[in-house]
Amino acid sequence: MHDCLCVDEIVRLITGELVAATQHATTIAFACCRKSFDDPVLDVLWETQCRLLPLLKTLPGDIWSPGGYKTFQRLPTTQEWARLRKYARRMRDLQEEDTLNRISPQVLSALQFHLLNKPLLPNLKTLALSIRDDYIPLIPYILSPGTTAITMRAFENLPEVVLASMITALPTLCPGLQSIILYNLPKTPIITAALSRFLLTTNRNILEHFWVACPLLEEAREVLYKLPGLNQLQTMINGSAGLPTLVLPGLIDLSIGYDHGYDWLQGFRGASLGYLDSLQIFSESDSVDGFLEEFESVALTTSISKTLLAFSFHTPRAWRPNYRSLLPFTKLEGLVIQFSCRFGCSSTIDDDTITDSARAMPKLETLHIGGSPCGTPAGITTKGLSALAHYCVRLSDLRIHFQVASLAPLETPAFASHDEWSVLMEDCALTVLDAGDTPVPEESALMVALTLLRIFPRLRSIEYSDDEGWETVTNAILLSGKLAYHSRPRETPQRAVRS
Repeated sequence: MHDCLCVDEIVRLITGELVAATQHATTIAFACCRKSFDDPVLDVLWETQCRLLPLLKTLPGDIWSPGGYKTFQRLPTTQEWARLRKYARRMRDLQEEDTLNRISPQVLSALQFHLLNKPLLPNLKTLALSIRDDYIPLIPYILSPGTTAITMRAFENLPEVVLASMITALPTLCPGLQSIILYNLPKTPIITAALSRFLLTTNRNILEHFWVACPLLEEAREVLYKLPGLNQLQTMINGSAGLPTLVLPGLIDLSIGYDHGYDWLQGFRGASLGYLDSLQIFSESDSVDGFLEEFESVALTTSISKTLLAFSFHTPRAWRPNYRSLLPFTKLEGLVIQFSCRFGCSSTIDDDTITDSARAMPKLETLHIGGSPCGTPAGITTKGLSALAHYCVRLSDLRIHFQVASLAPLETPAFASHDEWSVLMEDCALTVLDAGDTPVPEESALMVALTLLRIFPRLRSIEYSDDEGWETVTNAILLSGKLAYHSRPRETPQRAVRS
């Protein structure tokens, strides 16, 4: 055997490549080649697990009741528990979604009594877990003092007191916690108090990721918006609570939900936001008119206009935004403005507006304006679509209200000379278009397909509701793609000539 295989790091590297390629049989065979391979191979095999069930399966089959891994019919012996812990100590990353839902509370209690003051996974670094009330008491025994990242999704109707107790215990259980993501938490005073206490007692200097859509008490808000190492933040602004001036020099990704007014935007005025490149805002407020104007006013007092790459605003209400307020954000690669057309089309986007936006944001790759197109004959025409193709050559995903009746090949405008138009045809990147409920007359389907392909020659996918016309358009576009592929000139292999 080659001497390099005596190096532990090389053995782990080889094992990692085998596991990544799902070559489990080969991995086991590799481990059997030499006794010294046993530990490094097992470490790699057990390092990342998607469920807890493989660990429970290391217990003998005869301890389980007939019908699966639901309940014990006898308790494991001390030696059998030791075997389980031999594998458990190797686990570093656990993403548990469904195993615990199929285990009885009796088994969970037996695990809890066996563990007592020693964690089940003593070297666990990251945990992702969907939790229910009957195994919340087991969570402290799954976590370890070395756990640095926790993601938990709460089932509905969990007892708030138990959930709040778990949240407040996390800084003690995991003193080195750097990332906390909590989904589906109830927005109640007891949870607000628990999250606030968590922020006030955790190690603030190392917290990098706080993703929790719940309101906080004022003292906790003052701490949260000045955390020195925070780079990803989701938070909720409840009622008329404001934002202190933000001082988050390491922030990269920010998500804010609010349910009242938008006076809290003043917290952005003169804020220190480092290199913020992604901002998502979710509004549950009755009033959204004027939001973009106010956002532009405060954002221009910061570095946001020079760093922001993705911006999205979501409201369940009808809205007619002032898109001109977005023009200063010239570096945007993703722009999503979502509103409702449930009680009538509220889209006011037109050719001039979209042309100005396309000129200002040439780096756009994703553009979603409004909800899924509602079918009302409103929105941009072929002129606006052509402007997007001309100015935003990286655009690959588009959702916007557009007028199908304008898609006539002879009326497709050119934005430049013939030579420049040829470059546009080669470079336009759009592959996905959302047509929503916009109807297409069956007799016009082929014309629509031809026009769309002239503007967006790489278009391959159209998302639409149940409409036979769009099905015809999609089939024609897919057929065009196949014909283009087969008509492509093939390179003739060249024979190498030796000198």
